[in-house]
Amino acid sequence: MNGRVWRIHSGFGFESLRLETAPVESPGPGEVRLRVRALSLNYRDVLMVRGQYDTRMVLPRVPLSDCVGTVEALGEGVTTWQVGDRVCPVMVPGWYAGEPTHDTATRAWGHRVDGVARDTFLVDAGDLVATPAHLTDAEAATLPCAAVTAWHTLVGGRPVQPGDWVVVQGTGGVSLFALQLARLFGARVIVTSGSDAKLERALALGASHGIQYRKTPRWGREVRALTGGVGADLVVEVGGIGTLAESLAAVRTSGQVSVIGVLGGRVGEVDLGPVLMRNLRLQGVFVGHRGHFLDLNDALVAHAVRPVVDRTFNLEALPAALTYLAEAGHFGKVVLTT
Repeated sequence: MNGRVWRIHSGFGFESLRLETAPVESPGPGEVRLRVRALSLNYRDVLMVRGQYDTRMVLPRVPLSDCVGTVEALGEGVTTWQVGDRVCPVMVPGWYAGEPTHDTATRAWGHRVDGVARDTFLVDAGDLVATPAHLTDAEAATLPCAAVTAWHTLVGGRPVQPGDWVVVQGTGGVSLFALQLARLFGARVIVTSGSDAKLERALALGASHGIQYRKTPRWGREVRALTGGVGADLVVEVGGIGTLAESLAAVRTSGQVSVIGVLGGRVGEVDLGPVLMRNLRLQGVFVGHRGHFLDLNDALVAHAVRPVVDRTFNLEALPAALTYLAEAGHFGKVVLTT
């Protein structure tokens, strides 16, 4: 019996993706075979397929890191799951708690190990998390990277408190999860976007204010004005070097800027004066561990939170889905179904 699998072949780029067949494998001791039901895309996947994430990545490689599926077969010794259970793999196999180490990032699906863009694959039983029952397959597939990253950002370091001001940049997956989850913590959220229509939708999701950065390029000052001259307690920074200066201008003294994306570039100049003089914390956030995922799911269930899914493609349309994501017209997550 064979299944479908996407691979990046002989060079990077969406045109290098090939949909192939591969044998369905039997799980070994401690493993389960997962039947994939839906997958979600992250901007990491665009960078990975284009060769902009790691130019030394060994090819061919199966891309993508996020999916939901049902347990199809159990290996010897597996007692924690039953056939038919609906689960998500954690993004980084083996990272269950604690701080990331030097090799954590390289263990994530789709980088130096094959990813999840296929019909079935084998996964260690300990790397799975049960999915909230109120979510559809498409919604559940969005959780492993974007939702866990947002949760880690809000609870890591100084956890967000009721009444805090949180700034989220844009309306992609992590940003909308940060908006929804920050509201659960009782925080007030300011959203930046280049689209008035997207800002209206973000306000409908619970944001307190929206800033149109094309009309207000110095939006850091606007954040300070909206917060009574004090600044935000936390800025969720997804733009990278292109927006970091405004994030530093927007955050309060002794506040935190959490860097979780580089949409606006990785390399450039930034004035570190505010970091020093205003005692700012500049914190990188790499996804999160299994414990974060479990706590996130508890919160989603307790408050009946539903992820925002922008558009759904079939698995066969992976190149088109990646192109759509790269064009940045989406609001929420882009999903593939099998």
